Amino acid sequence: MSTFPARAVVDLSAVRANARTLGDLAPTAQLMAVVKADAYGHGLLPVARAAVEGGAAWLGVAQVGEALALRAGGITARVLAWLYAPGAPLAEAVAADVDLSVAAPWALDEVAAAARATGRTARIHVKVDTGLGRNGIPPADLPALLDAALRLEAEGAVRLVGLWSHLAFADEPGHPSLHAQADALHAAVADAEARGARLEVRHIAASASTLTDPALHLDLVRPGIALYGLTPVPQLGGPERFGLVPAMTVEAELATVKRLPAGHGVSYGHHYVTAQDTTVGVVPLGYADGVPRHASGVDGLPGAPLGVAGRRLAIAGRVCMDQVVVDLGPDATEVAGDRVVLFGTGADGGPTAQDWADAAGTISYEIVTRLGARVPRVYVDGGRAVSGAARVAEEVR
Repeated sequence: MSTFPARAVVDLSAVRANARTLGDLAPTAQLMAVVKADAYGHGLLPVARAAVEGGAAWLGVAQVGEALALRAGGITARVLAWLYAPGAPLAEAVAADVDLSVAAPWALDEVAAAARATGRTARIHVKVDTGLGRNGIPPADLPALLDAALRLEAEGAVRLVGLWSHLAFADEPGHPSLHAQADALHAAVADAEARGARLEVRHIAASASTLTDPALHLDLVRPGIALYGLTPVPQLGGPERFGLVPAMTVEAELATVKRLPAGHGVSYGHHYVTAQDTTVGVVPLGYADGVPRHASGVDGLPGAPLGVAGRRLAIAGRVCMDQVVVDLGPDATEVAGDRVVLFGTGADGGPTAQDWADAAGTISYEIVTRLGARVPRVYVDGGRAVSGAARVAEEVR
């Protein structure tokens, strides 16, 4: 049992329901639940299982090691891994029936070598750089790569399963580049098919396009942040607009509660000074646990919000490595051990991950994925504790 005085409570029923909602929003496409980065900080194996139970036919990860962890955990759904450097354990991935993205000629060569070494056919998705300027094969170099892939397919070393891409302005629905990139992918698909490719899937939509643009759903959608009940387009509305429920609540117990006089500095640098005689509380989470230092309450500006006994307060002063301080007010009745919510569903008016993102000048993706490894993940399913899930998640990390 963890003795750490804080935890991230992850509701697997919310993950499952979000997967169903996303599937309903893209009824003509298969659903890939993106569970990279330890399922955006929520826990790889418990979340992956819940997503599959919610209808995800595919799981998406960045790293090959994440895909292998899914297989080691007994996950049998299709898995795509898309980011690796030369020398990655591709033979292990091919042997484990993991689909691999190919974004450069050297990657195709290494995947083919892995296939020959294992005596299995590697399933590949060629990633096309349709405009993001990041990972992916430039369109000018695509014909040569396609020809090489199809030669390897004839040999039996690979099977060209799909073509795919990432959108540069995914979080700006209606941006003209979105459909321009889709058109570039369609052109790549037409070229591949003219050369003899027999593709299973074309995919370009992540969370934002899954929620807002059916024309981009194609054969497969790849929601990530939306799976966890957070919106990729907060300018259009919160999760409730899309029928999503945040899955993670981060909470802690007050470690110290004490009185301070008016005019007393709080935390490093005394960037917060008490305006009156008051009570302050220490929350035992800091930047070592993923609390952004930019969430500090300094120079007269409130820090990130905190929920205390139904009240919405804020971080007072600098975020420290292991703790933050909250000004509980002159009439506070809280004592050490009382619960503080950093962020959660927001259903009761409490703070959300988006509130924290706004306070820290970032995005909700960063708030949940940066949560530190020493913060225990505790799993519930519709309010019921899930036995053993926390242990399994810890083993994967």
